Amino acid sequence: MINMDDITNYIRSNQSKTLLRLERFCQIPSISTLSEHDEDINHAASWIADFMEDIGMKSVSCMPTDGHPIVYGEKIEADDLCTVLIYGHYDVQPVDPIDEWKSDPFIPEIRGDHLYSRGVSDMKGQIISVLAALESYNQEVGKLPVNVKVIVEGEEEIGSPNLEKFVKENSELLDCDFCMNADSGIGDIDIPGIVYGLRGLAYYELWVYGPEVDLHSGMFGGAIHNPAIVLCQLIANMQDDNGVIQVPGCYDDVEDVTLDERFVMNQLPYDDIQISSSAGNPPELFGEHGYSAIEHISVRPSLDVNGIYSGFVGSGSKTVIPAKAMAKLSLRLVPNQDPSSITAGLERYLKENAPTTVKYELKELAHANPVVVNRNSVAVQGAFDAIKSVYGVEPVFMRMGGTVPVVSMISEILSTDTVMLGFALNDDGIHGPNERLHINNFYRGIEAFAHFFYNLSIKY
Repeated sequence: MINMDDITNYIRSNQSKTLLRLERFCQIPSISTLSEHDEDINHAASWIADFMEDIGMKSVSCMPTDGHPIVYGEKIEADDLCTVLIYGHYDVQPVDPIDEWKSDPFIPEIRGDHLYSRGVSDMKGQIISVLAALESYNQEVGKLPVNVKVIVEGEEEIGSPNLEKFVKENSELLDCDFCMNADSGIGDIDIPGIVYGLRGLAYYELWVYGPEVDLHSGMFGGAIHNPAIVLCQLIANMQDDNGVIQVPGCYDDVEDVTLDERFVMNQLPYDDIQISSSAGNPPELFGEHGYSAIEHISVRPSLDVNGIYSGFVGSGSKTVIPAKAMAKLSLRLVPNQDPSSITAGLERYLKENAPTTVKYELKELAHANPVVVNRNSVAVQGAFDAIKSVYGVEPVFMRMGGTVPVVSMISEILSTDTVMLGFALNDDGIHGPNERLHINNFYRGIEAFAHFFYNLSIKY
């Protein structure tokens, strides 16, 4: 018989050791999108594999893919127990702009109640939390209350391009009753939430080409159509002044949320003021008329320019007409929107709007389907009770605007329900400078994961 007081006491007595592990993990600059960090990626994979073995996981290996390796481990206790597949990723975002960091992104630093480092919240802290919860059972009881399989990939931050092939080729190995995606958050430490919906993603590079080489703007200005101007006009007209996307067919399959769901969503503790504060206090918020800010970032499609490149961008002046210009574009998608349809709409838009004075090229870099999980599943109810036990309040259900490709992928390939259970906070600064993790919330997360596994053992 499992005594949860013993499990909790073990977790609390080992908090400092667990925090030190997280700090060491965060020192590895495992930036997946930059090839110069490939060695660091392999180091991070080996580090997490060693950690999994140290806490008692079996059959641990760094499994190769066409890109970065996926770490796998398992602990199968009994045939009559439910099996949980745990997902995480060890790769992190680049640190630019580096001059806005108050401390080295890969030398973790405690300031006040927070630990600051790139990847500490997204999602190295979540990985350490869930593995520490598993360790508590192995140390106190000698076994887990459920069967567990763990995959930790190294390409989530670049759209998980090799994960689908891996899951399909290893579907028997990954067979499970539930999937728990730890790449998630609770929103607010005082009013925790459970995420049940995520937007999808379609990510592109749009190139516009003009002359073969950069030209003198005095000699050719006015006679040559500037690719940078054309690019800016094309992307500016993809969205109207009200934030409505002008890509053909974008809204054809979008279903508005029900009035009941909108009511619940707008009871969340994330009003316009809180969202504006979390976003760095822009002059004012923006979005479609008729929708609140929380609806804009969770249940409505969005289009963004993630970066622009063209011509001379150094200090001083250089009077050139650039030969080419490029913008990185992302669209966040809501349920029923299909990334392939969005691509077709973009291609149609460019065909209808790009002038004949330039050439263009649209490159799709990544895509992922939107997803809404079953709030009534055993796994989700187990997570609900776990958060209530640790935080002392009932969690609220919420949708988030981010994208985690594995959620829809696991659902489609393995035909299983997913629960999103992670403990990132809205103000953790994920993907930006000075990313941080609330230390006491990190400790609570470990306890909540432990309660979740116990709840599954008695509910399933």
